[in-house]
Amino acid sequence: MPAADLQLDWMRAFVAVVDAGSLTAAAPLVHRSQSALSMQLKKLEDAVGRPVLNRGPRHLELTPTGLALLGHARRLLEVHAQAQAALHGPALSGRVSLGVPDDYAATYLTPVLRSFATRHAGVEITLVCEQSTSLLPKISRGEIDLALVSRDRANRGTLLFREPLVWVGAPQHEAWRRDPLPVATYEAGSLVRKHALAALDAQRRAYRVAYNSASLAGQLAAVESGLAVAVLTRCCMPPGLQLLQEKHGLPALPSVEVALVRSRASAGSGAVDALHAEVLRTLRRPG
Repeated sequence: MPAADLQLDWMRAFVAVVDAGSLTAAAPLVHRSQSALSMQLKKLEDAVGRPVLNRGPRHLELTPTGLALLGHARRLLEVHAQAQAALHGPALSGRVSLGVPDDYAATYLTPVLRSFATRHAGVEITLVCEQSTSLLPKISRGEIDLALVSRDRANRGTLLFREPLVWVGAPQHEAWRRDPLPVATYEAGSLVRKHALAALDAQRRAYRVAYNSASLAGQLAAVESGLAVAVLTRCCMPPGLQLLQEKHGLPALPSVEVALVRSRASAGSGAVDALHAEVLRTLRRPG
């Protein structure tokens, strides 16, 4: 029997799920419901004749067939995007500088950049990985074009989503039992630091700042070595650390609002317009 044709929508759904890590996260990227996305994957697997993904309760894993298919799927989507660009006018070019804190970069930036590079290969992107407190002044001065930040006021940029803050510690050291509580935190002025220390003050919990830095890697090292506990955004919590809650004697924490901000100096840049639209399309959540 002749092999069944592999439809582009199925391939797009497959790549989106692999990149996002789940059907729930991938659905808005391809503007479909989770059930519709699941149906497209089933059609793909029916056409291939074998599963492409092993779907566990908490994670997805590529099968050997899925791994072999993934590279072909990416190339097909890239060629399709190039064909569309050739038919609809000259390719977009230019430069964009994009700022993002370390804790948002790995989780949220990868799908944005992968999709954007497929659509606009001629645009050169410069990444600036710094904390929001450093990125916001650079936006104001026009030193960078766009930034993904934890916003410090309600009207700052365009709200994308809310990211929970969590206490974390190394389970083998149990630093949360110490008095005063040793805390690893960001530099003065950090919104996460303000929320963490305000919560401890409200609880009247004695604490001391054991590590103070803008470096996420440094904070993780302080926690993993048992030097302190820390407050992180939920998205960047590594699997080896323990999520600490009120039962561990620590106060509840709020979420931070993650927003996309743009410099006035970038007005009129088609490349910045395109990346701005891509970030909104990929990361903006309803409500």
